[in-house]
Amino acid sequence: MVGPARPQFVLFGSSIVQLSFSHRGWGSILSDVYARKADILLRGYFGWNSRRALEVLDQVFPKDAAVQPSLLIVYFGGNDSMGPHPSGLGSHVPLPEYVENMRKIASHLQSLSDSTRIIFLSCPPVNEAAIRANKSPYLSELVRTNELCQQYSEACIKLCQEMDIKVVDLFTAIQKGDNCFTDGIHLSAEGSKIVAEEIVKVLREADWKPSLHWKSMPTEFAEDSPYYPVAADGKTPINPSEWTFYREFHI
Repeated sequence: MVGPARPQFVLFGSSIVQLSFSHRGWGSILSDVYARKADILLRGYFGWNSRRALEVLDQVFPKDAAVQPSLLIVYFGGNDSMGPHPSGLGSHVPLPEYVENMRKIASHLQSLSDSTRIIFLSCPPVNEAAIRANKSPYLSELVRTNELCQQYSEACIKLCQEMDIKVVDLFTAIQKGDNCFTDGIHLSAEGSKIVAEEIVKVLREADWKPSLHWKSMPTEFAEDSPYYPVAADGKTPINPSEWTFYREFHI
């Protein structure tokens, strides 16, 4: 534990979350945007579905923790929406069960504290042609279609509306880009940029108090200091605490 203590933003989900710091991912973008404002904590797990998440939910988010997250960004659905495997094994979760699992996850997270805010990410589309071209010799055929993805996305959005939870419609948002995948499933830098922009849009527009939009949050150690770089006049220190010019884009 290092200080000062900052608000904690936890990213919880399957590989879309685990890889969110890869390929200039959306997790790394958020970590940059919230530098000196919040700690971005990664709890992403390759291959997980909503069933697996429920099994360990109390371990990842114990109700008796001394500090509870300020924000939880949750994604499950891509693996759940895969077609069922003939063996009965695998990631597929029938749509009604997926909805109930997500409801249980949401209810648990809502109970953590009155100040914990939640954003769900719905199931994104896939590039079916790329998936067919990238068949793995180590895995059974992946049955992933946009028809299934859309069904699970719409179900997640409907559940969030019922439970008054903020949601990002990734199925619609990702289709704004032209090259959003690395392998037909996982996000490229372009896809992650869209995800980050959609999340920050929710944070900007939410009427939460206190606001969790980065511009509204205090910057750590933002006070002036004589040790900062000296301006061109040779006399005045320039406070760089709020500099953002180095970012690839501004959201």
